[in-house]
Amino acid sequence: MCILLFKFDPRPVSKNAYRLILAANRDEFYHRPSKSADFWDSSNEILSGLDMEEGKEGGTWLGISKKGKMAALTNYMQPKIDKNAKGRGALVTNFLTADLDSYSYLKKVSVEGHLYNGFNLLAADLNTTKGDVICYYGNKGEPEPVFLNPGIYGLSNSLLDTPWKKLQYGKQLFTEVVKRSQDLTKEDLVQELLTVMNNQEPQLPDPAIEDQGKDYIRPILNKYAAVCVRCPGYGTRTNTVILIDSEGRVTFTERNMINADVNQWKTSTYEFKLHA
Repeated sequence: MCILLFKFDPRPVSKNAYRLILAANRDEFYHRPSKSADFWDSSNEILSGLDMEEGKEGGTWLGISKKGKMAALTNYMQPKIDKNAKGRGALVTNFLTADLDSYSYLKKVSVEGHLYNGFNLLAADLNTTKGDVICYYGNKGEPEPVFLNPGIYGLSNSLLDTPWKKLQYGKQLFTEVVKRSQDLTKEDLVQELLTVMNNQEPQLPDPAIEDQGKDYIRPILNKYAAVCVRCPGYGTRTNTVILIDSEGRVTFTERNMINADVNQWKTSTYEFKLHA
């Protein structure tokens, strides 16, 4: 399970406003090998965490480049997983390195969507002359990608803005912080968003999540019903906040569990400006 909340405002009226405010949780087995967020190589061009699971090395769930390409992935909760399906993490890394724009890339992915287990993919061009563009495609939803209008969105392990209670509650908390974002220092804004993403209050009962997950064991589903998931050996192990201001300055903050220990965390922040 994962959750991602974001506010998209490609042409903010105020200089103090942000073009993008994004907060995300990666939920995964604590012992699954991964690299914390860092630039991929000496070019310092693409920034993301990386999956290091055998056979899935180099995939990622969320990344951004200095050219303004950004992508994020969540899995779609489904009981039966095809072990022979293509690896979903490559969907993000392939976009970050491709020359295609976000819509063209998702259109290409949609043709092969049936080759993957369920997923949702956001792809963004955050440095275009026409203004920022964010597109969405989920292979369990509509056959075509869609352009997103400015606004606040939530994505978990169902389709975009599916009204799971945890998603609605997370969006409510996120929106309250976003409304005050221009009055907060950047550091305080990041901290308040991290607080939202670490909320462990279960949002129950939730018929929508129970219906989609009816083939799961219900007590496990109940543990998934909070913004921040905590199960033995599995749960929220990475929080990420991305801010892009009106001048194209990016602040990327990752809070990452270390040593598979819920009491040990490391926070890293990267700041850079999108290429003109």
